[in-house]
Amino acid sequence: MTSALPAQLADIRDEFLALDGNDRLQLLLKFANELPELPERLRDHPGLSERVEECQAPVFITLELGDDGVHMFATAPREAPTTRGFASILVQGVEGLSAEELLAVPADFPQMLGLNDLVSPLRVRGMSGMLARAKRQIAARSAA
Repeated sequence: MTSALPAQLADIRDEFLALDGNDRLQLLLKFANELPELPERLRDHPGLSERVEECQAPVFITLELGDDGVHMFATAPREAPTTRGFASILVQGVEGLSAEELLAVPADFPQMLGLNDLVSPLRVRGMSGMLARAKRQIAARSAA
């Protein structure tokens, strides 16, 4: 699947692909450190977030759709930097997209980052699960 990526996701992909293996891992760790904290309204109500079962680490996501587009929020433990990095990539990459743009993101976006030989297939599967759940949440909110 190779549909056009929204600009911010294409920029992230290109940033990864411009680097060699070790530097790609360092960039993933940089993203892990950039995962924004949850807003207080979500921090105080964990039931509003969905567990991403495809991730070995406890990852929870919430998506909101407003007049200004999609907003994704995620939590992932600091002890799981790869998973946390993937969550941060998606949080940053989908921010402000329209529902249609998010729904059109190719399911194989996680494989486009050039990390398949550097992280376990389970980790890549976790990011794929995050993306699939994000799309499902936005599809449900768009239909409502």
